[in-house]
Amino acid sequence: MSELIWKTAVELAAMIKRGEVSAVDVLKAHLERIDAVNPALNAIVTYLPEEALALARAADEKQARGDDLGLLHGLPIAHKDLFETAGIRTTMGSAAFSDYIPEADDLIIARLKRDGCITIGKTNVPEFGAGSHTFNPVFGATCNPYDLSRTCGGSSGGAAVALAAGMIPIADGSDMGGSLRNPASFCNIVGLRPTPGRVPSYPKGNAWSTLSVDGPMGRTVQDVALMLQAIAGYDSRAPISLEQPGSAFAADLERDFAGVRMAWSPDLGGLPIDPQVTATIEAQLPVFGDLGCIVDEAAPDFSDAYEIFQTLRAWNFELSFAEHFAQFGEDAFKETIRWNAAQGRKLSAGQISRTEAKRTELFHRVREFLETYEYLLLPTAQVPPFPIETEYPTEIAGVAMKTYIDWMMSCAYITVTGLPAISVPCGFTADGLPVGLQIVGRPRADFAVLQLAYAFQEATRFYEQRPPLDETD
Repeated sequence: MSELIWKTAVELAAMIKRGEVSAVDVLKAHLERIDAVNPALNAIVTYLPEEALALARAADEKQARGDDLGLLHGLPIAHKDLFETAGIRTTMGSAAFSDYIPEADDLIIARLKRDGCITIGKTNVPEFGAGSHTFNPVFGATCNPYDLSRTCGGSSGGAAVALAAGMIPIADGSDMGGSLRNPASFCNIVGLRPTPGRVPSYPKGNAWSTLSVDGPMGRTVQDVALMLQAIAGYDSRAPISLEQPGSAFAADLERDFAGVRMAWSPDLGGLPIDPQVTATIEAQLPVFGDLGCIVDEAAPDFSDAYEIFQTLRAWNFELSFAEHFAQFGEDAFKETIRWNAAQGRKLSAGQISRTEAKRTELFHRVREFLETYEYLLLPTAQVPPFPIETEYPTEIAGVAMKTYIDWMMSCAYITVTGLPAISVPCGFTADGLPVGLQIVGRPRADFAVLQLAYAFQEATRFYEQRPPLDETD
């Protein structure tokens, strides 16, 4: 059974469909793992083993009848606690919502269920996903499996830890300023921020916003591509959703990269980066040369990206929390949420309109840069995983951080371009802490991003280095 937890999602799905193992076998192996390691990690916070066993038995009965099976048939999954799940407690990591039980599933959850996933519970998040450090007043903090004294990142932190520790084979997440990418970097897994609209979101308070997206996480690029097949594709309720079906991501990830030009930017033109992060990534850059790529040190002009992200994020927070504040009072929410929403209330129409104009100019500068270079390589996170008792880094390489999200700009700058980006394992610091490489592609070139990430993964295979948990694997 223990060997099953380290199979990839692709391997497990194939084994179940061939009848080599049952959905119940796979689930029991993962439940055993959860019972062994989750008490120390606190990744899965609402846990439904009996309900999951009933779902797994039903899945096996469905297969025995010869019914059509979904892409993810029999795969256990725990959903991010920001996603609404019908009949399952959804707290948002907030004391105000600690007993909330939704009546309907968010669209991404409905699609995962449609394709056969077995829900075993929910994964931990920061309060309302604010900040890339997973702790909240309902469930507490989630520990990094590579060092229990360190953060796992966020906001899809519980999902990343559950994956890294072998508790689930795939996970769902969302990303505004790096919430799919940052915890992937901190936990030695893969997190893809798709093009906005690639994975449609419903319901959503601002359906036209491209700042926050839903997406897949896995231990391998192949697993991320598998999950994307299930969750991508048009939905009429999501006005920015893309027409391309999820089946497009079933294509071969193998590609010849001979002569492909890409840019490596160690700091996106001036962001402070911890030297450990830079050294870890630069040690692996020769891999791209071995793949036949031409790598130059270069970066597009990211002028105004900081202002754009902070302004649009504040605007979104004002929209998202105005009703919650009216219902529960502002004191029911953590200080950083109150601050971010207050920043939004201060914005004028002129500030917002000028920000949108600057964002348009930024997009075209980056787009033109990517006419020369097919990819942009850069650090996912500006720091390695930091101590779990630290709310957020207040300085990097001697540079003071002005706000609780300043340390996330290596991801946030990419967010406002709308470009697809992935974090893939890139090695470890001298202290054994994971470091991720961020690969950014051209507009809507999600599949090309997966292809390069796959080539790098297969050349380096850092995903095979499991966390040093006390449990004997």
